[in-house]
Amino acid sequence: MTADQRPAAPAAGPILRLDDLGVVFTTQSGEVPAVRGVSLLVEPGETLALVGESGSGKSTVALAAMGLLADNARATGSATVAGTEVVGAGEAALAGLRGRTVSMVFQEPATALDPLTRVGKQIAEVVRNHREMSAKDAAAEAVELLRRVGIPEPEKRASAYPFQLSGGQRQRVVIAMAIANEPALLIADEPTTALDVTVQAEILDLLRRLAAETGTGVLLVTHNMGVVADFADRVAVMYHGEIVETGPVEDVLLRPSHEYTRRLLAAVPRLSVDGEDLSETPRAAAPPIEAEPVVELDNVSVVFGRGRGAVRALDGVSLTVRHGETLGLVGESGSGKSTASRVALGLITPNEGTVSLFGTDLARTRSRARRALRAGVGVVLQDPVASLDARMTVGECVAEPLRVHRRALSARERQERVAAVLDRVRLSREVARRAPRELSGGQRQRVSLARALVLEPRLLVADEPTSALDVSVQEAVLEVISELQAELGFACLFVSHDLAVVQHFAQRVAVMRAGRVEEQGDTGTTLLRPETDYTRRLLAAVPVPDPVVQRSRRTERLATLAAGRTEATA
Repeated sequence: MTADQRPAAPAAGPILRLDDLGVVFTTQSGEVPAVRGVSLLVEPGETLALVGESGSGKSTVALAAMGLLADNARATGSATVAGTEVVGAGEAALAGLRGRTVSMVFQEPATALDPLTRVGKQIAEVVRNHREMSAKDAAAEAVELLRRVGIPEPEKRASAYPFQLSGGQRQRVVIAMAIANEPALLIADEPTTALDVTVQAEILDLLRRLAAETGTGVLLVTHNMGVVADFADRVAVMYHGEIVETGPVEDVLLRPSHEYTRRLLAAVPRLSVDGEDLSETPRAAAPPIEAEPVVELDNVSVVFGRGRGAVRALDGVSLTVRHGETLGLVGESGSGKSTASRVALGLITPNEGTVSLFGTDLARTRSRARRALRAGVGVVLQDPVASLDARMTVGECVAEPLRVHRRALSARERQERVAAVLDRVRLSREVARRAPRELSGGQRQRVSLARALVLEPRLLVADEPTSALDVSVQEAVLEVISELQAELGFACLFVSHDLAVVQHFAQRVAVMRAGRVEEQGDTGTTLLRPETDYTRRLLAAVPVPDPVVQRSRRTERLATLAAGRTEATA
């Protein structure tokens, strides 16, 4: 980028200033205030974390700063970016501001990227929108940006479509687009929520380095307190549309002054990093070894594709989940943990090995018998929005397994069972008449749990069931699962990239890497005294919600990575 192509230097002072910002949404029920009297500053090179539960207003504040509020929203007060007023600005002025002075990194890169356009072309388009540059030079700039954000073989990846990249690589592409014109302000809205811990650590390292190199101010919107401790300089806590506490990260996370902040921090699952023994905690007490196996994978291998393009997704995997226990399945994206869960459900037939469900070899069952076995399995997925039919009421969604597997039940009996299971997951019976879109994220996930448990299954498969939830809602959902497991005695296969949650929720854990089980055993042993370097690297990448401890952990992790690179090149 030549000197005359760079964005003009911003005016002296804060990069972002919010003064008495308010946002009101006009609905059929009247006006709903979402943000009230918010005043914040972000200085050049500073990261301010905006935290709070879902519905607190933090994403609305971020969108207001970009001038991206919905048509039914009305903003009052002031929001200036590098001295330019956003509230009340025309679309032409905002178009010149976005992507040049202020950029945004969204939570889900799959929705931020055009699936039909190569990623290099998408980055080049952002460059040419704000700078006079030939298509050839913009394409070269796109490759350089991909290299800058750490994507291997950037010339090759520039020609790829988004679906051909991993989740971490897609997020790096979104970051490359966001920094293409070296903005004065970068707004990052949950940029690491869907990423595994090692990719999350790499993305945070990348953002930290870019902010230091360019002096870019960062507004980080997140519910992950470990990320806040690792990345933020200051923290602002939102509750019901208002800022209730703000200050340096160490003060807010270690010495919170507001009761809401204390409650929020108390709900954060904390990874044990000081060698404390978890063997006496209730969740760590595994069922006796003679407990009945509910699902068993014995030396299972799965190969996708043929010939040179074949991919071995699982390689000799053996797992057992017993009656009444929870097995946590952890590992990086692409490690094979979701494939293993689908094999356990009978949705994927392995190329080698055997799968036993409730003592029955799935390979020897016909379709009708396999369907009967599946009636004993409940499934909870990461995204309840995608798993619940928007055309149905909540009651109809929950009753669907009964209509499929319990056809002899009358409509009244189905209604009674739905009401009973909604009670079990702490939802009012009135919710049955509502549509899924009318519920919060935590309520929708409890509806998914109710549907999974309405048949009182012997096995619950939970694939990232809490990764998109804020900490207090996550705590409530996990508490419900624990209570129901104690009541109903089902086994649980819990797939997650959140090692802190697994450490507190699962009695046993299996660590997967490249389709193999690296190690497995009691949670209190495997995650506190790991045997393999890979598990130790995974644990080192988990951010903890203590800024002082996390600073030390980050230093040790980066030193270990640097030493590994030195050995590799020696």
